[in-house]
Amino acid sequence: MFKIGRLCLKIAGRDAGLKCLVVEVIDDNYVLIDGQTRRRKCNIKHLEPLDKVLKVKKGVSHSDVLKELRKEGVEVKEKIKRKKKAMPKIEEKPKAKETVKKQEIPKPKKQEKPELKKEIPAAKPKKADKKTKAKPKKTSAKKAEKKTVKKAKPVKAKKTVKKPKK
Repeated sequence: MFKIGRLCLKIAGRDAGLKCLVVEVIDDNYVLIDGQTRRRKCNIKHLEPLDKVLKVKKGVSHSDVLKELRKEGVEVKEKIKRKKKAMPKIEEKPKAKETVKKQEIPKPKKQEKPELKKEIPAAKPKKADKKTKAKPKKTSAKKAEKKTVKKAKPVKAKKTVKKPKK
């Protein structure tokens, strides 16, 4: 059913509603299409075959497909090639945008009554920080000493009752 040259209508995807031509059969489920749509692999479930079959060779170029479609009366827009943007050279540095300085509006000064104005004493100079001597780290030897120094619990002596001699 989907042979090379079959005119189809794309019914799904971004190109839905546009006419295309089968350029190549890839396998049972996929074909290569071209025309008003983008040239790409397409699932046959996304195509609706039309009655016309055009005589084209397998893998025909895009320009040849456009010519065949125009002969059949299908209007195809030319793709406009965009110019590539010139990349700035590494040596040239982009200019920094100039910032417009806003005019600063002077704020009105609050008038204070001299009677209520309190005098603030001058700040005292900071004292030099005293460096504390680093305490030596505890070692296992000191821990061992502490273990030996532990007080032993007093052992209660057993009271023995002496029997009077007869």
